[in-house]
Amino acid sequence: MNKRVIPYGKQSISEQDIAAVTEALRSDWLTQGPTVGRFEAAVAKHCGVRHAVAVSNGTAALHLAALAAGFGPGDEIITSPITFVASANCIAYAGATPVFADIRPDTYCICPAEIEKRIGPATKGIIPVHFAGQPCEMGCIGKMAKEHGLIVIEDGAHAVGASYQVEGRTYRVGSCAHSEMTIFSFHPVKHMTTGEGGMITTNSDDLYAKLLLLRTHGITKDPSKLTRHDGPWYYEQQALGFNYRITDFQCALGISQLDKLDGFVSRRREIVATYNAAFSNSEKLILPFESEQAQSSWHLYMLQFKALDRLKVFIGLRDKGLGVNVHYIPVHLQPYYQENFGYEAGDFPVAEAYYARAITLPLFPAMTQEDVAYVINSVITTVHELEG
Repeated sequence: MNKRVIPYGKQSISEQDIAAVTEALRSDWLTQGPTVGRFEAAVAKHCGVRHAVAVSNGTAALHLAALAAGFGPGDEIITSPITFVASANCIAYAGATPVFADIRPDTYCICPAEIEKRIGPATKGIIPVHFAGQPCEMGCIGKMAKEHGLIVIEDGAHAVGASYQVEGRTYRVGSCAHSEMTIFSFHPVKHMTTGEGGMITTNSDDLYAKLLLLRTHGITKDPSKLTRHDGPWYYEQQALGFNYRITDFQCALGISQLDKLDGFVSRRREIVATYNAAFSNSEKLILPFESEQAQSSWHLYMLQFKALDRLKVFIGLRDKGLGVNVHYIPVHLQPYYQENFGYEAGDFPVAEAYYARAITLPLFPAMTQEDVAYVINSVITTVHELEG
């Protein structure tokens, strides 16, 4: 049995990170303290956006963004079927109806033309997913949303550190230049981590105030917002909010990780370039695509295997010690979405064709050159074994 195991994703924790967390743990604040605000300010500066709100995880970020946007019963929100279920679940959490639009066959991101087809009288918003770190066509999507009066929430869980161009100008994912809000995830397999954690960015003062309120039970102590003043202890619950707070020691880790983000992304891009060079001559493989109008932060590296049994490829790679995975089972094929919203197999053929052939290879900054070479050799060997 192969004892070597290379996961598809893994955090990179340094002594600097450990020292930052230790300092936070020795401080007077474990939660709701000043380090949370410093982390929010650092992310906002990095993205070039006015406001950032740190929360407990990426799903919480999506949920609060949907609520702050005012999504609710009777509304339809368009999103991608190729994503983690949270991108659609947040719509259902708000009581709205998820409407899927098929993906582009090259970037695997939601297709603007397919979005346009699904805009109707009940449509209130769009949640484009920057899949695998490849930014969606935000210039086009943002323009479409303005024309129809729609709210855009970018799901940037895969795309911290990514950027895109519109009319010759470069924008970071998270700048909200073509959306109302962007969310990020800081799960350990992402580009940077806080253990669990998430962030919402926005340029809207109104949305920012709503997000802060919803993050902490809907409670405020701001004297300017209270309906009465019983004393210095007094607070009011003014909305039905949640406990989606994040801790100070998590944010200390986040600040430290953010300092290394550019290096993490650079290393991911180096590994992808090596993969692409090794796999580009194979007729059995479809390589992931990067638009000339975008710089992917490469959260995931997916290969599509043509004319091969994907299950046999997957097992063959696992047997060789690669922690390969599949991202993702199309959301519309999940039983919940079929039973509650009437979706069926065949509804989104491009997404389903991608899913039927895709396998995610290991990709994380701590991979050595030997690791990368081993992954390449394992893929090529497995393909040859199945062809023979």
